[in-house]
Amino acid sequence: MAYAALRSIGAYVPQKILTNDDLAKMVDTSDEWISKRTGIKERHIAAQDETTSDLGVQAALKAIERSSIAKEDIDMIICATISPDYFCMPSTATVISKKLGLGNVTAFDISAACTGFVYTLSIAKAFIESGMKKNILIVGAEKLSAITDYNDRGTCILFGDGAGAAIISATDNKQEAIIDVNTGADGTYADLLMTPNGGTGSPHDALDGEANACFMQMKGNETFKVAVRTLTNDVKEILESNSIESSAVKHFVPHQANYRIIKAVGDALGMTSEQVVVTVAKYGNTSGASIPMAINDIYENGSLKAGELLLLDAFGGGLTWGSALVPFSPIDS
Repeated sequence: MAYAALRSIGAYVPQKILTNDDLAKMVDTSDEWISKRTGIKERHIAAQDETTSDLGVQAALKAIERSSIAKEDIDMIICATISPDYFCMPSTATVISKKLGLGNVTAFDISAACTGFVYTLSIAKAFIESGMKKNILIVGAEKLSAITDYNDRGTCILFGDGAGAAIISATDNKQEAIIDVNTGADGTYADLLMTPNGGTGSPHDALDGEANACFMQMKGNETFKVAVRTLTNDVKEILESNSIESSAVKHFVPHQANYRIIKAVGDALGMTSEQVVVTVAKYGNTSGASIPMAINDIYENGSLKAGELLLLDAFGGGLTWGSALVPFSPIDS
């Protein structure tokens, strides 16, 4: 039987940094106000001519280089994004495939907001275990600055740009395999976090010229409460269903939305500070890119070792959620 293994990780952030002090010159806020409520100190912002696919390609190149797998052996690309290069088509995944020089590969995008990377992991696992694919590139890439209203203090302080990527490959060694991925959604909470951007649900001619209709809109307090409850319950469920104690998790990698959410969920699950990976201070919320970017951070600082168990946990607009139990299984381990 074929199993799916996480072989490598990579990430990329644009050069420009937008600090809290910079934002204080744009809206009524301050470094103290933002830091206290979110834990965010700065976020990276893509250049005007830098696209979501550009970010994704840079992350993908690192993941491919670290995977010990030839680029030509990749047979699928999945990109999780809510800020694609183009509305509807072509998909950002196909643009990434072109820029990587990969033809004749299955490539498509998914839209699951901040849970996007966990969703791509689930899809990759299914394709590999079915025997349909062998080496899959999964990418979470976002240029959220393009859909952020910098006059809205409630959202502009939160979001940044960046990308993360991973190679998921077939293995016959069950010890290397992704243990489980759990995903879910509940559309009844859709209005908590959305972008009413002129799709068929809100056509352009019905928007009365409102510029902010193209930007992310969020009900912050309600989202916070639902996020903490959902993230905590989802992790408890995946640990219990796989008979794994939280102490067996080496790295708990939650979606990097807000430090208060991360802290509340970690405390509720009994995770120690050493287990919880926190990168929100320097990147902000990068939606579907946040989890792979966080994994990349602990890889690059030497904290992530072969065979160690990662517990991923995400929550996003839709509303969507997902968790995954993933051993880090590089080929050269």
